[in-house]
Amino acid sequence: MNPGKQGARRWPGATIALGVSLSLLYVGGLHGQEGTAEIDLNTMYLKDQSVVPAYEGWWQNEDGTYDLFYGYMNLNWEQELDVTVGPDNYFAFVDPASGDRPVYDPSVADRGQPTHLYPRRNPFLFTVRVPEDFGDQELVWTLTANGRTHRVYGHLALAYGIDPQTISTETGGAYGSLADALRTNIPPELRVEGDMQVSVQTGEPLTLVAFASDPDNLPERELRGMPETLEDLYQPFGGSVVRSQPGLWMSWMVYRGSAGEVTFDPTQMKTWMDTRHYANSPWSPPYVQVPEPPPDGRWVTQMTFDEPGEYVLRAVARDGAMFTYEDVAVTVTR
Repeated sequence: MNPGKQGARRWPGATIALGVSLSLLYVGGLHGQEGTAEIDLNTMYLKDQSVVPAYEGWWQNEDGTYDLFYGYMNLNWEQELDVTVGPDNYFAFVDPASGDRPVYDPSVADRGQPTHLYPRRNPFLFTVRVPEDFGDQELVWTLTANGRTHRVYGHLALAYGIDPQTISTETGGAYGSLADALRTNIPPELRVEGDMQVSVQTGEPLTLVAFASDPDNLPERELRGMPETLEDLYQPFGGSVVRSQPGLWMSWMVYRGSAGEVTFDPTQMKTWMDTRHYANSPWSPPYVQVPEPPPDGRWVTQMTFDEPGEYVLRAVARDGAMFTYEDVAVTVTR
């Protein structure tokens, strides 16, 4: 199973408040997480701060299994970190009734979590599928970055049930729309051409082709015009929940491996919530950056690697409310 991939599926019948909402993230610490992670809106930290894992919620699949959604908040605005799967980045199963704490076990530590951590909020980034009889267990993600350790506890508490509208709302989809139609929004369709495991040499261009489309054209594409005054143009971001543009876009990101060693051509729109003006992000004012999709829905991107190693590149398709992911493993040699 691709732990980050989302497709069309049966949604829960009701929208229930998401436990780790963006509003909670911006106001203070993360609910349901272990460790202190206060977020000060009045201070912009560029580096040296911690990365806080987030449990986003769950939904049930048609076969009775559950998908648990995770993401993270990197408190830095510029620093990107690489934390390999191991004692500093691992999952563990815990029975709350036993009182046991999470312990690193290599056999269960890897649940598809990222090892390259981009700045700021990266929500609903991957899922972990658990069986129908998961019950009261907890799946705990422990993450240590810049010398600080935080844990977040994934579980099936009713209050953490989510649906597509929840995802849209928590990521500011369609400029923060609360339209009922978003409850049944179908995620983008995404397909990467060719093999999902490839090899390339350092300095040798790798071309990847992704096909993305929005089957229900929901939410409808709507780009806002340029601000008319300088005051409007440079108005600081306000509020506790971000806003993003509706409309299909596709970008590549480095999911595992050092992003500093990978060059993308063309430059990719950011997949993380950069809310600064003109930041090449769908969450970035003045909301005129998202380009029209190519006429054939065919995105062609060239990647070049400076250092050998094992990488995972992730294609991210978003319709302005929901995400779909596909991963390509790349072995780079000299």
